[in-house]
This record gives sequence, structure tokens and C-alpha cells, in this order.
Amino acid sequence: MKITLPDGSVKEYKKGITPLEIAKDISEGLARSVVAAKFNDKLIDLTTPLNQDGALTLLRADSPEGLEVIRHSTAHLLAQAVLELYPSARITIGPVVENGFYYDIDHDPLTPDDLQRIEKRMKEIAKRKLEVTRRELTKKEALELFRDNPYKQEIINEIPDGETISAYQQGEFIDLCRGPHVPNTKHLGHFKLTKIAGAYWRGDANNKQLQRIYGVAFATKEDLKNYLHLLEEAVKRDHRKLGKELDLFSFSDLSPGCAFFHPKGTIVYNLLRDFMREQYRKRGYQEVITPNIFNAELWKISGHWDHYKENMFTFDAEGQTFALKPMNCPSHLLIYKQKVHSYRDLPLRLADFGALHRNELSGTLGGLTRVRKLCQDDAHIFITRSQIQEEILNMMEFINYVYVNIFGFDFTIELSTRPDDFAGDLAVWEDAESQLKAALDDAGVEYSINEGDGAFYGPKIDFHIKDALQRSWQCATIQLDFVLPQRFEATYEGEDGKKHQVIMIHRAIFGSLERFFGILVEHYAGKFPTWLAPEQVVICTVADRHIEYARRAKEILGDVRVTIDDSANSIPKKIRNNQLKKIPYILVVGDQEEKNNTVTVRTRDGVVHGEKDVLQFAKELEEEITQRR
Repeated sequence: MKITLPDGSVKEYKKGITPLEIAKDISEGLARSVVAAKFNDKLIDLTTPLNQDGALTLLRADSPEGLEVIRHSTAHLLAQAVLELYPSARITIGPVVENGFYYDIDHDPLTPDDLQRIEKRMKEIAKRKLEVTRRELTKKEALELFRDNPYKQEIINEIPDGETISAYQQGEFIDLCRGPHVPNTKHLGHFKLTKIAGAYWRGDANNKQLQRIYGVAFATKEDLKNYLHLLEEAVKRDHRKLGKELDLFSFSDLSPGCAFFHPKGTIVYNLLRDFMREQYRKRGYQEVITPNIFNAELWKISGHWDHYKENMFTFDAEGQTFALKPMNCPSHLLIYKQKVHSYRDLPLRLADFGALHRNELSGTLGGLTRVRKLCQDDAHIFITRSQIQEEILNMMEFINYVYVNIFGFDFTIELSTRPDDFAGDLAVWEDAESQLKAALDDAGVEYSINEGDGAFYGPKIDFHIKDALQRSWQCATIQLDFVLPQRFEATYEGEDGKKHQVIMIHRAIFGSLERFFGILVEHYAGKFPTWLAPEQVVICTVADRHIEYARRAKEILGDVRVTIDDSANSIPKKIRNNQLKKIPYILVVGDQEEKNNTVTVRTRDGVVHGEKDVLQFAKELEEEITQRR
């Protein structure tokens, strides 16, 4: 049997040899460091016998696939610790998530003290150096093995008859799982349990609420330490905390999931919207205003009634059913259909900042990042088939300009393909997916495939930005839609004089303004760039006799957002207070500054720039704001 290694070398081994044995044949050091393997592009356990020729990659803990195995195995370690400490608990599922894992447990509410006990027991189990072995079971054997766990039984009963069912055992603990896993618990040492949350079984509010325990796991102690530092920084940057401290926004139980933007927050919100409107004027978009309430018939035509109704706020009035709109696309199709269009009219780009409402579960709401009332920088572009590539490339340039040039974000791209509950014809979907793929290939960008995560009406390109803490946020999206225009019989007259179905692209860049606002607060730690700061300058007076000069300086600064701090506090106290408000520029005026027509400039980070002529400072500040710095 011939085994091809990553360096291209080929070694011959007897059938039945395992990846771990091959690792030992190469070097003992390698065997100690690997946690799993990939054979012919399939992830497998190190103890899986190999019986055919193929390409083998031995995976260390610090490789992406190896790290995923580490995290999956640490979830099992968590479940084992829970059962040892709380024998009456019932374990359900424990998947890998970004940077870690979670496990859902059926048990009475757990406390932070419980979390510490569980983590301590996990470390004890890891030190036992338990071998992890895979067992393959029949459906009957699996049901018998997990007879006392209704959650596992439900999962087993959904597995088709005849399909292999596997479980993994370490010591007395055994769990239903496809694998793969580390060969020994000694590989699991760098983890931390982070929080407990409530979660409904299978995400259904009609099911029992479980205890979800989250944790993180890494390949090295240093990686874990660095990540925990980022978590501490994330707490300091939490937009809910900073939103209150900086008087930007608030929430009320009387309107759950709906933000109240205060005057300062409204300034930032409007600046984001104004920036996008400025770009729309330059890029050929036309803004429209559409109703908030529509008869259910509209949503039945669009397909949202079948695919999205549970996320809509609906109500009855005068014997009819209505819904608050959760998105703008159907209303833009109604506008499109108000007149006959020629191919010469296309592309037609319609933008809308209308209020949207989505019936998110109360347990999923979280500050500005998950809300019920939102506004999107939403646009729908009506095009011919020949215009698809060019229009998508234009949108990608637009997104790159906003993310990189304006906000300094790095981002990754993924192509999300047909979901299980798709609407329309399979051939139409395949055509749409090929169009998006061709556009991405033409752009020469790297992207990944996110199978089955497209919208019900079409595939999409999603853009994930990385914030200052390297967290990923999905914001921008480009969605190619052949289905809704067909449902609405939206057409245009082609060059041949015949009617053709128009194609629609759904596009957002910020996504929800509320969510993007929250991301920016955390990305900048509340220190908005000067152009976006609700207060750009504060002038601190040394004494009351300098108030009049401060007012004259404010007038010279023109349209800049300036406040005057003429409180009775000392200058050091005024400076400290305004640094806490994260105001970009703190100016001090006293006798010397008044005499010289200057201001003493310092920035919120404590750097003193010294005296500057007021007019010169005003000119420099205007340039900084104009350039959106």
C-alpha cells in the first residue's frame, strides 16, 4: 500500500497500519505532537486503519483542522466532567464554534462556582491520560447504550437505518459522535470555560431550556493566554457598556430589542447614513421611501410567508392579515412594476433606509448586534443578465472602499449556496451560483464556500469584517435573485422588442446600521475617528474670564461639533473628564492663549501638541474631517 505524504514522498506500508504508527515511523517527536489525520481529504482518527493507497496529512494541534479536533475533544472532556460532578445531568450536543466549543446540558441552572468546579475536574480528567477509542454501533445497540438519554435517542432515531453510528469512549465516559477525536486526553490542556447561557433544545422555544456551557481551547498555553487577554479587552469595549458611559443609546423593557439613540448616538447614526447617501449620489443609486405595513398577500407572493413568517410581526385588522416589513425587497419590486422598463433603463439601483422589524426571540437579543427594529443600507439593483458580472464587480469595489479606505477593516469573503428550503427551479439556482462564482473569480479574490447558507430566493456573497480584536462579523452581502422577480412577473423590454425577466441583486454594506454602529463602538473602543465623533472638540477654560475667548474660538471652528467646558473644575480635572468622554481634541485656553490668539492642543490619548494658532488648527481639523480621518 502506497502512502503519499505532504512533501510528495511516497512510502509503502502494510494494509491496516494507522496514521499514528506512520507518525512514529517518521519520528517519535512527530507522533507526540499530532492529534488527528487527513486521508484523501477526509478527517480521521490517528487510530483508523488504512487499507488503500492515498494521500496522508498528519495534523498537529496548531493546524486549523487539528485545532478543530482539539476543541471537539475538549467539548467531550466538558461533558465527562459534568456527568462526574452532576450524575443526574443529561448531555445533549457539543459542537465546535469559533475559538472554542459549547455543550448543552439538561440540568438545573448552573452558577459561576459550578463553572469553576467543572473546569477543575476537566483538568483532572485530562491528566489521567485516558485513551480515546471509537466504537461503531448498530442503531439498536446505540438506542440501548443511550437508553437513559432522550436527547441522544432522538438524534439516533433520525439516523437512517443501515447508516454507521459511532461513539467515542474515554474511561467510563462515552458519547455519541462522528469524530474524529484526539487519541488521548493528555492532548487537552489549554482550555478555559467562559460562560453559561440558556438555550432551547434544537433552538426551538417550544422545547426545554438547557444550560449551555461555553469554552475556548487552543494548541498552546501562549495562544490561550493571548485569547483570554482579548476577552478582557472585549469586556472593556462592550458596546452596551460604552453606549451607556458615552450616552449614545439605551434600551427599555417596554420595547425589547429596539434601541433608543440619544442625541450623541443619533449624530453618529446620521453620519453613517449621510456618508452612504453621498456614495449613492456618486454611484448612481436612487433613494426611495416605502411603507412599513403590508398585507399578507405581498409576503405570500414573495415567498416570505412560507419561509420567514415566524420572524415577522403580524396582526389582523378589518378582517385582513398584515405584517411589519422585515425587509425591503418586495416593496422595491412593487415600485419597479409601476411602469414598463426598457433595457436602456437598466441597471436601476433603488436604495432604502426604511425601518424594518424582525421577531427575534427575546433570548437572542443582545445590545445593538441583535435587535427587533433595524435600518439597513439596503439596495436592490434591477439588471439584465449581461450586466451581472459588471454590477457585482462594481459592488465589490464599493464594499472594499467602505471597509478598507474609510474604516480600515480587513475582511474575508464566502459564497453561500442553495439551502435545503430553496424556492424556484434547481437550474435557475445553479445558474445564479455559477454567475456569482464567475464574478468572484474575475475579481481575483480569495473566498470560501459556505454550503447551504444562501437565502431561500438566491445564493449570496457574504463579507466578514475583522475588528480590532480580530473577531469576525458578517455585514455586507450581495445576493443574486432570479426567483423574486419571477414571482412578481417583473420584466423589461429587450433589444429584440420582447419581454424578458429582470434580475435583481440584493445589496447591503453596513448591513444593519444598528449592528454596524455596535461593531464600530467596540472596534474603536468608543474612540470614534474625528469625522464620526459626536463631540469633536472641547474647549476647557482656565478661568471664567476666558469664557468669551472660548466662544470666539468656537465660532472660528465653524461647523465642527464643539462644546465648552467652563465648569468650576481644575484644568487637570477637566482634561481627565473629557478624556473619559473620548473627545478627539481637548483645547485649553487661558491668558497666554487669549493674548496669542492660540489654543493649547492635546488629544484624548494624552499627547500634548502645544500651542497652535486658532485659524491654523481650524484648517487642519477641517482637512482631517473632510478626509474622514
